[in-house]
Amino acid sequence: MYNVLSIAGSDSSGGAGIQADLKAFAANGVYGMTVITAITAQNTRGVTDIRVLDPEIVGAQIDAVFSDIRVDAVKIGMLAEEKIISAVARALARWKPPVLVLDPVMVAKSGHRLLAPEAEKSLVTDLLPQADLLTPNIPEAESLSGMELQSADKGVLEIAGRRILETGAKAVLIKGGHSEDPESSADILIDDEGSRVFTAPRLNAQHTHGTGCSLSSTLAALLARGLSLDEAVRRAKSYISEGIAHGIPLGGGCGPIHHFYSLYGGEELA
Repeated sequence: MYNVLSIAGSDSSGGAGIQADLKAFAANGVYGMTVITAITAQNTRGVTDIRVLDPEIVGAQIDAVFSDIRVDAVKIGMLAEEKIISAVARALARWKPPVLVLDPVMVAKSGHRLLAPEAEKSLVTDLLPQADLLTPNIPEAESLSGMELQSADKGVLEIAGRRILETGAKAVLIKGGHSEDPESSADILIDDEGSRVFTAPRLNAQHTHGTGCSLSSTLAALLARGLSLDEAVRRAKSYISEGIAHGIPLGGGCGPIHHFYSLYGGEELA
């Protein structure tokens, strides 16, 4: 059994954050563990409140897991503020996980800011150099690269990815879900070997809550199991596309993706 740790915030509706990570871990054949950084009050309509945990308890959770259990990969999601980023960076520098996937969660789908602007510098200087794979969406990649990317072509996205790699991250996967292409969603992977594009049809789907969290946690699970980076990206993108295609109509807003569609034998949840 491979063991994967998620360091992220809690989503009270169960669609994103720690809850989505645990579902993606289970669906992709690994044992999931958690370090909670923040508690959010949210539902399918959006985030209404956030309470950030003390950095001491965040660090203590990390130490408790690593001191007792083999960790094959770490996924990082919502960190919320500079003190949490510093606590996580210090702890991971001590424990040195073999795989670190960092999802730079900055803004919720509803537009609610999940990372304080002053904390972005700490994210770049303290955590990005430790990351094996960074998974920003286009708005996050714009912030990290300082470039306008909303309507950018592959060449411009690759330049942005190269700029982000200058922070020390080993690879970056810029997700295309926020692009203006009406036909397809193309993610571009940039590392020392070059750039590769992974495409999928753009789905006209309402229920997409937790897609970013679930993609990064799926990548962590597959990399922990020993898949190559390209194969992990290909399989993770296929898994998320299936989850979106069979999203769950939960609540009155944007419901979650279906993490267990294949495991349930293709059964829809309604």
